[in-house]
Amino acid sequence: MELSASREFASKLEYLSEIGSTNTYLLNEARQSAELWSDFSVVVTDNQTAGRGRMDRSWEAKAGASLAVSVLLRPAEYGLEHFGWLPLLAGVAMRNAVASLISDEDVSLKWPNDVLVNGEKISGILAEVLPDGKGVVIGAGLNLLQSKDELPIPTATSLALHGVTGFSLDDVLVRYLAGFMRMYQEFNQAQGDPNLSGLRQTILDVSSTIGREVVVSLPDGTSFTGNAAGLDSDGRLLVAVSNPVEIRAVAAGDIQHLRQ
Repeated sequence: MELSASREFASKLEYLSEIGSTNTYLLNEARQSAELWSDFSVVVTDNQTAGRGRMDRSWEAKAGASLAVSVLLRPAEYGLEHFGWLPLLAGVAMRNAVASLISDEDVSLKWPNDVLVNGEKISGILAEVLPDGKGVVIGAGLNLLQSKDELPIPTATSLALHGVTGFSLDDVLVRYLAGFMRMYQEFNQAQGDPNLSGLRQTILDVSSTIGREVVVSLPDGTSFTGNAAGLDSDGRLLVAVSNPVEIRAVAAGDIQHLRQ
């Protein structure tokens, strides 16, 4: 597959006709050669057979029905302490790509990086740091052509369900990569400062989580309810709880929006 428009926004782009996981593939390749797989290298497929989501959930779709794309980032301007913002940045890029295709719907970002259309999930993102701590692979999945009964959960959706058809994989991918690269360059120029780069405000502008009552389910199996109040300096979700009164910073977990 040519993907000629998308290749303009990648230092290296490899299309795989079938792969278990684009993230696993790119992580393995990046470990072996930093020269062959430099900053903003991309692996993409429309037939991922063993995709993974956050909390080690499986993510599968029939061939041709979804986009799976992984981007390797090797920022030279800052280190691991700023990496927490990069998957959020990718989430904004995917949110904007979807919004450009579904312009008359409510497209938002659910913390940390799920893209929702009218409250239903159309895309999710998984970030994995390289073993040496000098880079991160950010994988994104986007539902393209699934019907409602082909989606894994009742609260999921696809581009096709919103009348977006007749597009090529390149049409969708270039929107994501172009926006991703632009924001990544701005973040790098600001040396990983989310305020100076404007990233924090951009996230707040498109977030459907901030300001809502949420239930936070943590990886250890515990949960709590509170008001999503903002983001801290590392991109963690700040949740205000009332018993006891405190602000909790959430680095990882499932967020459920409560009805307003």
